Amino acid sequence: MFFNGGDIGKLAVCGTINDLAVAGSKPAAIALALIIEEGFEIKLLEKILDSISEQARQNNVDVVTGDIKTVEAGAVDKIFINTAGLGVRLPNVDLGVKNITVGDKIIINGTIGDHGMTIISQREDIKFQSSLKSDCAGLADLTCKLLENTNGVKFMRDPTRGGLAATLNEISRDSSMSIEIREVDIPINPAVQAAADMLGFDVLNIANEGKFVAVVSPESADDCLNICKKHPLGKDAKLIGEIVQTRNVPTVELITKIGGRRIIQMPYGRELPRIC
Repeated sequence: MFFNGGDIGKLAVCGTINDLAVAGSKPAAIALALIIEEGFEIKLLEKILDSISEQARQNNVDVVTGDIKTVEAGAVDKIFINTAGLGVRLPNVDLGVKNITVGDKIIINGTIGDHGMTIISQREDIKFQSSLKSDCAGLADLTCKLLENTNGVKFMRDPTRGGLAATLNEISRDSSMSIEIREVDIPINPAVQAAADMLGFDVLNIANEGKFVAVVSPESADDCLNICKKHPLGKDAKLIGEIVQTRNVPTVELITKIGGRRIIQMPYGRELPRIC
């Protein structure tokens, strides 16, 4: 329920805010429902609700309605939180894979894998020399600045469950186009990479909760990158690849640091623990 960088309340609010943000809207309101196990500590509930309230204030959204149900002990694991949100679509913004063309650039707003490796290491009670911290954050302020100050953004998605690998494979599949990314350009916290290597995970498959992937036109890529870098949630933004012509079937290909090529497949099974 609580982790370095957040808690289940912050995660629920930011998750809904980010879904609205990458759809091209300004989040406005959230509905909140709680299912609470009998015997759950009031102090923990208050702490979670304070976190929800704080995130709503920080992201300028109102919690407009909600519901609470208490169930018998053992029916749920302490607390379940369900959120739904409403946003106001930004003017002249029409995001979608239909807009993507060969040559478009791919931008991510910061390091990958921070949230997933934080949760996994905490669940397994593994201590690392360098402390891991979730990237959980609401992205709407950054995405609105990006969409309001450039007209080159064609598509956005937050790489949550399945990480960057899943998001890029979904883009490739839905657009029927191939993607090339460069390993050397993908921002990864060294502590996250070390933890993933130790536990046998591919960082590309690990969930994020404060990141977005944007497909942008070539001529707007520099402007988009500069806008991101001026924002606290985009200071580590990088241009990591581009849309390329499909030869036979749409694929996502990684150009490795030594110049080799590796197909990035859609993650499944063990690589997809439910952590968000």
